Amino acid sequence: MSTSLQPSHEQVPPDGSGSESGSGSDATASATPAVADASAPPFASLLDNPVWTALSGPHRHLAETEGSAARYPEAVSPFAALADCDDPRQWTDLATLIGPGNAFALASVPKLPEGWDIGQSGTGVQLVADSLRGEADEEAVRLGASDVPEMLDLVGRTKPGPFMPRTIELGAYYGIRREGVLAAMAGERLRVPGGTEISAVCTDERYRGQGLASRLIRHTAAGIQERGETPFLHAAAVNTGAIRLYESLGFSLRRTVVFHFLRVPEHALTGR
Repeated sequence: MSTSLQPSHEQVPPDGSGSESGSGSDATASATPAVADASAPPFASLLDNPVWTALSGPHRHLAETEGSAARYPEAVSPFAALADCDDPRQWTDLATLIGPGNAFALASVPKLPEGWDIGQSGTGVQLVADSLRGEADEEAVRLGASDVPEMLDLVGRTKPGPFMPRTIELGAYYGIRREGVLAAMAGERLRVPGGTEISAVCTDERYRGQGLASRLIRHTAAGIQERGETPFLHAAAVNTGAIRLYESLGFSLRRTVVFHFLRVPEHALTGR
């Protein structure tokens, strides 16, 4: 297994279904922007392939690699990425890295090679904060390793997207508790130069409608913006309630994204 993320074939180097729908009292964000121009290069272009950009950059220390393919450790995230999905040799790299029959996730790959469509695909949206004002919330607490079982339980019930036992290593995660129970959470997932993704935004059904998701998004965004970075996020295209919430807070739609949850075909390494 290679330790380098530099493309070996001379190529040039990519959730929120458990969110509140925006019915809380703080669903409307301030009109005062507190972020850099997210539409200007090079930041915007880095979001075209954010998983690769993260694994070849800020998350390089977590990357498992083979040639021009990279992945997170299984306990961290199911996502893998290619430097250039149009290069057939990189799909061989990916098959070697993941292993035939094993499961993984891909983003920002519009078309799969023949024989690779073993799994599920869905359309998502990518949004970038262009008028969001982050705001620290005194009730939000930083979540740590001891909180992971409770985080996994909340994610399991609310389904905001992939969250694994070591996902917390990707960045800062925050929660708000009610009567000692983790009522809502949000945190940082993908990191690219100049930006960090807000992810795992979810609220226990018993505590929805109180604006907890909005508060945690702002709180997480405040930490990102303090680093001089721009928040961005992804959501399922069918999750219109979450998308409305994100737009009300100051996120704008940048592009649609195809997400694939696949298994490596058995023939991928044999060519048969």
